[in-house]
Amino acid sequence: MEKYPNVVVPDHGRGFFGIGIYGLKTSANLGTLWRSAQIMKADFLFVIGKRYQTMRTDTMKSWKHIPLFEYDTLDHFFASLPKGAKLVGIELDERSVPLMTYTHPERAVYLLGAEDKGLPQAALTRCDEVVQIPGEFSLNVSVAGSIVLYDRLLKQGIGTTNG
Repeated sequence: MEKYPNVVVPDHGRGFFGIGIYGLKTSANLGTLWRSAQIMKADFLFVIGKRYQTMRTDTMKSWKHIPLFEYDTLDHFFASLPKGAKLVGIELDERSVPLMTYTHPERAVYLLGAEDKGLPQAALTRCDEVVQIPGEFSLNVSVAGSIVLYDRLLKQGIGTTNG
């Protein structure tokens, strides 16, 4: 007997997506986002400008299933973006569109800012699109990333019940 018989197994179909953090400050946030990325079927995870210590906060051992790319600088990251992918910044910014009305691209790389500083202007200007999660204040970075991943799956009709 299946553990959750009414849940559709996620298969995001065409395209790909990954998510990452610029200037990550704590490894706990990386572990949480990594676990969410595995559950929500992200293809890869990345960090830019490593400031964290490696530690075990990922109880699912997602590192065995989803690759993590580490970039030293924004330029190194920009030079490595997958062909045809849209860079989507997640940030409280004047050009942000609300996540509630956002249509996710088929091929996306989602970029979150550091817990304490957000995305720098050098990153925002390179983003094809910028999305904002509702609220006056910024969320924890791993929570924000998890919400964006869930929104992508939800809008693709994945994870809904068969009933």
